[in-house]
Order: sequence, then C-alpha cells, then structure tokens
Amino acid sequence: MRELAAQLRKPSGEKGLEVAAMMNLTNIGMTLEAIRNLDLKKGELVMEIGHGNAGHLNFLLDKADDLQYIGYDISELMHKEAIALNPKWIQNNLVKFKLYDGQNFPDQDNHFDKILTVNTIYFWENPNEMLKEIYRILKPSGTFCITFVEKDFMELLPFSTYGFTMYNPEDVEKLIKHSQFKLKEIIRKTDFVQTKSGEKMQRKFATAVLTKL
Repeated sequence: MRELAAQLRKPSGEKGLEVAAMMNLTNIGMTLEAIRNLDLKKGELVMEIGHGNAGHLNFLLDKADDLQYIGYDISELMHKEAIALNPKWIQNNLVKFKLYDGQNFPDQDNHFDKILTVNTIYFWENPNEMLKEIYRILKPSGTFCITFVEKDFMELLPFSTYGFTMYNPEDVEKLIKHSQFKLKEIIRKTDFVQTKSGEKMQRKFATAVLTKL
C-alpha cells in the first residue's frame, strides 16, 4: 500500500505505467467534470497540473476551437508518456508538456485563461503557497478548477494513510478563504469505481470552481 501511494503521487518505472493507465481509466469521469466546469472558449490557453499520461486531451481540445494547452507534472515518466501518447497535438503546436518541482511554475504573471487539476490536492506540501502561485499565473477573471475525491471515501482506501492529506468540500472551502481566489461554487458528484475484486464502489468527489478577482 505504501508503494502504491508513492506511485499515485509520482509514477515511475514499469509499475508507474500501469498505475497511470489505471488512473486515466478510473478518473476520466472526474477529469471530464473538471474540464466541463472550465467553460472553455475559443483561443484560450489552458494549464493542467498533474496531467498523468494525458490520455484525456482529445476531450479537452474538442471543447472549443484553437485551444492551447500546457501540462505540468512532477513525474518524469508521466512527462515522457504524455509526449508519447499525444504526438499529433504537439506537432501542431497546440500542446506542450513540462516538468516542475511541485510548487513553482516558471510562467509569467497573468498567463493562463483557465487552469485545472484533478487528484493532486492531497499531495500539496504547502496548500496556501500553491494557491498563491496558481493565482499569480492565472489571468484576471480566469477560472481554476480543483477536482478531488471526498475524504469520507478516501478513508476507505488502505493506501490513503501514506502521504495523503484528505479533504471534504468544507475543508477546501476553508482553504480557499485564506487565498485571494473567490469561490464560485463546489459541485458534488458521485460515480462508481471498480475494485480489483470486481466489486463496484460508489465514490463521492467534488469540483471547486474558483475565479481570480
């Protein structure tokens, strides 16, 4: 369970490829919910934090014409895998993938129209500073979506005791109150995920939709 938790945080090696494929399949509903709440418009520049293998990019780029996307990840394996899986978008100069240190982004102030992140908030070492950095690089009136599995469900997963900080919507709302962001809404959803034994479990997740004043 400790090894799985480490792979979920930062996939590496052959096992990391398996975990990334599993995450893309299991979390696609959450990712699509985050993308939907960005309300993407023609020509916008979109950033994703923690893109994994980026197997979902076709869904995002189909939401509006002339979108451009930059994905950041802390995993060298996911950086390489995302590049390998998305050659068409890269060759057309619509998509770029970059590595980062988990806290700081090299982009200039007020750079991105929209930003999203799915299932990364558990691993933010300093959430207040992370929100401050994301606020810096988001354009005024821009949208930032944080999608996460609710704490009540996460606590049922044995690996979550290793390095995860778990949140319910109320916890995220308190966190955002200490930032410069305005919380537009928190949307709560349920879906079903399949366990290794084939059993289906109902999962609660939420998307916090933030705007930059």
